[in-house]
Amino acid sequence: MYPKRKFDRRYLLILIIIILAVLLIVLSVALNKERNLSFPEQLVKDAGTFTVQIFQAPVNFIKGIINETAEKNNIYEKYKNLKEKEEQIDKVIAENENLTAEINTLKEQLELNTILSDMVYKNATIVHRNIGYWYDDVTIDKGKKDGIEKGMAVINSKGLVGTVIKTSNYTSTVKLLGNEHMSDKISVKINVNGTYVYGLISSYDTKTNTYTVEGISENTDIPENADVVTTGMGNDFPSGLIVGKVTKVTTDHFDLSKVAEVKSSVDFDALDYLTVLKRKDNHE
Repeated sequence: MYPKRKFDRRYLLILIIIILAVLLIVLSVALNKERNLSFPEQLVKDAGTFTVQIFQAPVNFIKGIINETAEKNNIYEKYKNLKEKEEQIDKVIAENENLTAEINTLKEQLELNTILSDMVYKNATIVHRNIGYWYDDVTIDKGKKDGIEKGMAVINSKGLVGTVIKTSNYTSTVKLLGNEHMSDKISVKINVNGTYVYGLISSYDTKTNTYTVEGISENTDIPENADVVTTGMGNDFPSGLIVGKVTKVTTDHFDLSKVAEVKSSVDFDALDYLTVLKRKDNHE
C-alpha cells in the first residue's frame, strides 16, 4: 500500500487567495456604473424589474381605489354640509320675507290709523275663517272686553273690510263687505275732479273682486280710476273710508242712471290684520 500524502496547507491558502482575487475582480466590474451590461445581466435586471411591476400594479390599483373612495367621501361630506347650510339660508330668507311682509302690513295699518283722527281704533288679528264661507265672515281676537260692539266698521291698511255683526267677551265676528249675499246697500260717493257723485253698492263679484255701484243719477262723466269712498250716511260706516276705484261705467236697463264697476282696494283672499273703528263717544 502507498502511504497517504498529507494535504499541503499552502495549496489551500493559494486557492483561497485566487478565489478572493476573482471575487474582487467580479465586484469591481459589477460596481463600474459606466460599463455596458452583459446579456445575462440585462436579462436578470429586466426580469427583476418586470416582476416588481407585476407585484406593484395591484398594490397601486388598490391604493388608487382607496384614495378615490376617501376623496369621494370627503366631497360627499362637504356637499352635505353645503346642502344643510343652503337649507338654513333658504329658511332664513323665507322667514325674513314673511317678517318683512308682516312689518310692511303693520306699517300701512299704523299709517292709516293716524289718518282716522276722529275715531278710536282697536287693532285685531283674524283667528278663524270658514273655508266653506270664505267671503262671508271672519273671526277676530277682540271682543266685548276690548270695547268692541255690534255695528262697528272694520278696515285694514287698504280700505273698508266689513262690519262687526256679533261679539263675545274675547272674539268678534266680522261680516265682510265682499259678501255675495249682501243684504244692505251701502252708500258711497265717487270723486270726480274734486266733486262727488253718489250711489249705492248693490253687489260684489268674488271672481273679479269688484263691486257694482248703482243709482248714479248725476249726468257726469266718471273717469276710470276715480276713487270711491263711504259717505257715512245710511249705514254704520263713517265717511271717507276707501272702497276702491272705478274700472267701468255703463247705464242701467232703463237708461236712466249710471252703473259703475268698482275694483275693491281690499284683497279679501289675503286678510291678516284688521282694525275696528270706534267713535270717540264709545271710548272708555
